[in-house]
Amino acid sequence: MKVVTERSAAVPLQQVKLNDPFWSRYIRLVREVVIPYQYEALHDRIPGVEPSHAVANFRIAAGREQGEYKGMVFQDSDVAKWLEAAAYSLAIRPDPKLEQQVDELIDLIADAQQPDGYLNTYFTVKEPTKRWTNLTDCHELYCAGHLIEAAVAHYRATGKRKLLDVACRFADYIDTVFGPEEGKIHGFDGHQEIELALVKLYEATHEEKYVRLAEYFIDERGREPHFFHQEWEQRGKSSFYASVSGAPHLSYHQSHLPVREQKVAVGHSVRAVYMYTAMADLAARTGDASLMEACENLWDNIVHKQMYITGGIGSTHHGEAFTIDYDLPNDTVYAETCASIGLIFFARRMLELSPKSEYADVMERALYNTVIGSMAQDGTHFFYVNPLEVWPDACRHNPGKHHVKPVRPGWFACACCPPNVARLLTSLGEYVYTSNEDTLFAHLYIGGEAAVSLRGNAVKVKQTSELPWSGNVTFTIESPQTAEWTLALRIPGWCRGQAVIRVNGEELKATGLIREGYAYITRAWASGDMLELALSLDILQVRAHPLVRANAGKAAIQRGPLVYCWESVDNGAPISAVTLAADPKLTSRFEADLPGGAVVIEGAGWREEAESWNGELYRAAPRQAKSATLKAIPYYLWGNRGENEMAVWIREEASLV
Repeated sequence: MKVVTERSAAVPLQQVKLNDPFWSRYIRLVREVVIPYQYEALHDRIPGVEPSHAVANFRIAAGREQGEYKGMVFQDSDVAKWLEAAAYSLAIRPDPKLEQQVDELIDLIADAQQPDGYLNTYFTVKEPTKRWTNLTDCHELYCAGHLIEAAVAHYRATGKRKLLDVACRFADYIDTVFGPEEGKIHGFDGHQEIELALVKLYEATHEEKYVRLAEYFIDERGREPHFFHQEWEQRGKSSFYASVSGAPHLSYHQSHLPVREQKVAVGHSVRAVYMYTAMADLAARTGDASLMEACENLWDNIVHKQMYITGGIGSTHHGEAFTIDYDLPNDTVYAETCASIGLIFFARRMLELSPKSEYADVMERALYNTVIGSMAQDGTHFFYVNPLEVWPDACRHNPGKHHVKPVRPGWFACACCPPNVARLLTSLGEYVYTSNEDTLFAHLYIGGEAAVSLRGNAVKVKQTSELPWSGNVTFTIESPQTAEWTLALRIPGWCRGQAVIRVNGEELKATGLIREGYAYITRAWASGDMLELALSLDILQVRAHPLVRANAGKAAIQRGPLVYCWESVDNGAPISAVTLAADPKLTSRFEADLPGGAVVIEGAGWREEAESWNGELYRAAPRQAKSATLKAIPYYLWGNRGENEMAVWIREEASLV
């Protein structure tokens, strides 16, 4: 049975040129600061920052120097993600120095590849006899997947085949090792990634065996007898990690059930959304209705029961994992940066399958809040964990909060998140639009221009956007001839349907235009036509579902796509003593002194007084509070003005109904 959808595909990066007052600054920061900084970090050349060892491991594997393997077992993936980010950067802006650095790294990787095509520095240098003996723990296929993604990105950006040929040789070798045939390993990796990468490799090469191998890894997962348990038995019931005892937890790896039977997101959150991304990819290419249904069920569970208001997912640091529905603590949250990036991947694939505004709303939510919030405004410090409430002293002294950092570190021993941010932001152009034969879908309102073919006509669409500070967006059409096609505009959930659309100054009635949150404007478009979209940017006081116990009696503030937070540098400490008034009369104003400048929100509230307590820990006397003017800043900016307390959700005074 085929999936009936309004399929579309991302407009390729080379056909989208972003020029946006908000986002171009981040893309420039990645190009000028983040990519060079991470290059030096991977080469262990930044004083005071924990060494990566990643490039050194490749040099040892290539025989260029002697030494011991150091770092995590999956350290190779950091190099691959940096290469992918660099490739996207080259695709949008030529840079001879960066291209030379990339070419030199590719030469090194090619030298480290083994004669049979295998490529993994840990097993080449440290344990050459143990290839594929611990897929549960050791990330061999995960590292391979990131290498493949980098290779495809580099080939598309430059036309050079060297890294692509390395990736194809490796994938060809993997295809001889895994599969349903007798003599092959009937298994899959503990950390999903190879699946979505193989789909990309298929798209670049049109080799059917790559998409078939991706299907095999997805279909095999969760079948009985369980592969990870069999593998563990064969290893003498041992794990790669000394701290781990007992058989592998199947739900942690999303291998507890066949993927089509999974309806609730469980386990390691990054692994989960990488797998869901691949499932959506395959559903689109194979027309598998059962796979599409599984994607929809898992999406609904995440977004409606297990996602933070910031677009973060994964509520516990124990396993960096999902827990149960509505368990969304703010101060012990994990919300790994990579998990939100994976959620964005999943959202875009769902958009390509079926344009529903909720998919783009979530993509936008994670992008504007968790992803850019994970990186300091200087581009050299990063969060791995993205909390919604921070008490710095507790982070230092409470073992249950040690994973939460009050300021962004410069690097990590496990540095998956910084290069993941870099590769997403440099490829951001691929997330703005999708298109099919006759429709251009505008999913994100980010300024720039896109060149597309619609009904056989070459069309250029120029977008200007004032988001996130203003809701005004315009589209100008350039085309050598007048032709009929459709421009589908997302009406974001945060504007609550308050959107005005004008074409050449004439307002359109929304009745009949909107379907699944998109306004479809079909007309004979001529060069010079202008569409204007005005979206409401009301300040919203958002409440959580009553089953989210952590937010009972509290509210969060949102304006447009931005979630706001309260820092003690503006509101005094402790933030927990602050209450928003029943009618806070919230107002917004632009504050240029914040990094990059930003709209802040102010309103009336109360601050509970501590002075009168006289050393008491508990007492029966009524609370005493003074009126206060409270100030919130965009969540993505928190932690950029020194160490202080922060909270997204604060108590609100009850209103009489």
